[in-house]
Amino acid sequence: MRAIVRRGRRVSPGSRATLALVQIPVIVLLALSSNVGASPLFEDSSVVEVKLSGPLSSLFETADDRTELPFSFTANGAEHAVKVRLRGKSRRRVCEFPPLRLNFSAADTSQTTFAGQDKLKLVTHCRGSRAAQVDLLEEYAAYRIFNLLSDFSFRVRLLHITYTDTDGGLKESTFDRYGFLIEPAPGLAERVDGQLTEVPGVSLGSLDVDQIATVFIFQYLIGNTDWSLVTNDEDDACCHNGDLIDTESGRYYVPYDFDLSGMVNARYARPDPSLRIKRVTQRRYRGFCIPGEALEDALDKIMARRADIMNVIAQVTRLSTKEIAATTRFIDKFFAEAGNADKLLASFERRCL
Repeated sequence: MRAIVRRGRRVSPGSRATLALVQIPVIVLLALSSNVGASPLFEDSSVVEVKLSGPLSSLFETADDRTELPFSFTANGAEHAVKVRLRGKSRRRVCEFPPLRLNFSAADTSQTTFAGQDKLKLVTHCRGSRAAQVDLLEEYAAYRIFNLLSDFSFRVRLLHITYTDTDGGLKESTFDRYGFLIEPAPGLAERVDGQLTEVPGVSLGSLDVDQIATVFIFQYLIGNTDWSLVTNDEDDACCHNGDLIDTESGRYYVPYDFDLSGMVNARYARPDPSLRIKRVTQRRYRGFCIPGEALEDALDKIMARRADIMNVIAQVTRLSTKEIAATTRFIDKFFAEAGNADKLLASFERRCL
């Protein structure tokens, strides 16, 4: 079995080179909050109507993404004082409205929908166009699809947000858009009785084979190539667009960030040139070489959830009939391929890293 990661060397996303096994002498386990799993926020899928009011234009002008500014956040009749900062790397380079991080006070959220929450990632609409709003809703659907396939997945909650810029520096001082919150990694770890782990490298043998096989095929299903089991130059820990959770039974890779997938097909999405594909809607298998029976079982599991997957897309709030049909066609192409499972699995074996 081939190993995956090595630190201190950039590995091209399209590379098929065999990577040397890394021995990991030290595992850094992040501290988990005792009340992180207590919140009902991610137990429901209904849309939450919220208001976020504060100095948005001043926040957008900050050069330091560690700068937090005070905002008011209102949901279900309860007003919370939150601190907000910018987050994200690649999206901030292309988005007019960047992703945000909301920092709640535990004492301020007791007995509310946001009870037990601390810092939450908010995925925003990126740009003001209708197309950007569709991209956001489709990425939300991608998270929900992976929720069907694995408990080791980030749950999400859709928000309908009324923004108010109290500084008045934006084109519109008040406007509404959709956004979604992502379950914090420590909350996910607590939910699955595991520990969030940061390591400079990871070997295939340390990963739960059923989970990683499911990840490989899921990423192919949604046409996502923007992920990796290696460490980026900018990061000290594995992995790109994924977190690692350790449990008594093994180590699990949990993916996130699906905006560059073919299913979303964001207007700014471009494939890595090394992959030799012209557009993100062209699927490219990027899984590593693992036992064929694990991939076969994962494919069977995904095929069995076909109706549920399509239902996730059909029920996404505010997608038009035309938009739902376009996304459904893209996903249907995967299931058409999977109809000949032997051929598809053989192609995965030929392309595995």
